[in-house]
Amino acid sequence: MHFGIISPPVLGHIHPFGALGRELIARGHRVSLLHMQDVAEHALAEGLEFIPIGHQDHPPGSLARSLAQLGRLDGLSALRFTIHAICRTTEMMLRDAPGAILQHGIGALLVDQTEPAGGTMAEHLGIPFVTICNALALNWEPDVPPPFTGWHYRCSRWARARNRLGYAISDRIMRPVTRIVDDHRRKWNLASHRAPDNSFSNLAQISQQPPAFDFPRFHLPTQFHYVGPLRNSAREVAAFPWERLDGRPLIYASLGTLQSGKEQIFRYFAEACLGLNVQLVITHGGALGADLASSFPGNPLVVSYAPQLQVLASAKLTLSHAGLNTVLDSLSCGVPLVTVPITYEQPAIASRVRWSGAGEVLPLSKIGVQRLRTLLERVLGDSRYYHNAQVIKESIERAGGTKRATEIITTVI
Repeated sequence: MHFGIISPPVLGHIHPFGALGRELIARGHRVSLLHMQDVAEHALAEGLEFIPIGHQDHPPGSLARSLAQLGRLDGLSALRFTIHAICRTTEMMLRDAPGAILQHGIGALLVDQTEPAGGTMAEHLGIPFVTICNALALNWEPDVPPPFTGWHYRCSRWARARNRLGYAISDRIMRPVTRIVDDHRRKWNLASHRAPDNSFSNLAQISQQPPAFDFPRFHLPTQFHYVGPLRNSAREVAAFPWERLDGRPLIYASLGTLQSGKEQIFRYFAEACLGLNVQLVITHGGALGADLASSFPGNPLVVSYAPQLQVLASAKLTLSHAGLNTVLDSLSCGVPLVTVPITYEQPAIASRVRWSGAGEVLPLSKIGVQRLRTLLERVLGDSRYYHNAQVIKESIERAGGTKRATEIITTVI
């Protein structure tokens, strides 16, 4: 089978697809990622084939400019910018991808849950598709707050009313995107989607979350599967100066790939760790210059890239923006977290960290050195956080990961 991947053009989504793709390739299948030319190097680095589309409106260099602008934004400004970018890539996908899928003999699609165009293209072409939840599962449920909020989980009438309002706001925010999809569905004589969940696969929906890292759910479809993080060891591991670790308890700090240029947040991290008898390791994805990286107080170990899972295996605590991949990698190693969510679904992920008892949350609007240090001391000094992180680690180990996801995909296809 030749599988096609429909993914957002960001590493946090491409990396899990890479792990899944390599496992499918090892079983004799072909796997290609379809996207703008700027994504080619990431796809090839993951060991995937690459099919370029979008030449007319996404020329080389456009993605880097877009991500650089996004990295300077947060909150509603980042959300508005993202919606505009999604509209452009959705239009590109619906215009160019169907022809490329037919031309290259792709027989099934693996569609990121945040890409509503993927299922529509599969339906139009008459080929099967599987939904991959590389971010938080977006499936609507009355007691579960919308994934762009940091609201607490509550089983009460007022909480359900609040959630319904939140989902209605979410649908309204995404209306420019759904309008583009519906326009193509009408053109292709397909019925309009009545709800966002209609864009998800009827064959299988595969989530990177383990069961222990979600709010209680009672209305998931039978084809939904929690498999845990999609990871394997085939990717090249970044070099790391292991000899510079000095034996003190290690705190690992990362803001992922899109927010890694936020120097002030890293500075808060460094100042909060002063006097705690810990060694802080900061990874910034190449977003900070050498002079700036060397200016953080307390002489933390600052690197552009790090082999995240290997470093976390030695860590005592993780400082994070609550990006899902960093959170899941930390919990895969049984390491609790202190999170400072910035935008997108990060407040919702941080809310699950707090609800599970595996860490604490400091809203970005309340960030300060003393508040952050207090949370660090609380998590470092209370064994309950480590116990709860271990519970999620065991849930991840039982969930099956990439191999189970591959079995599900090949079975339903």
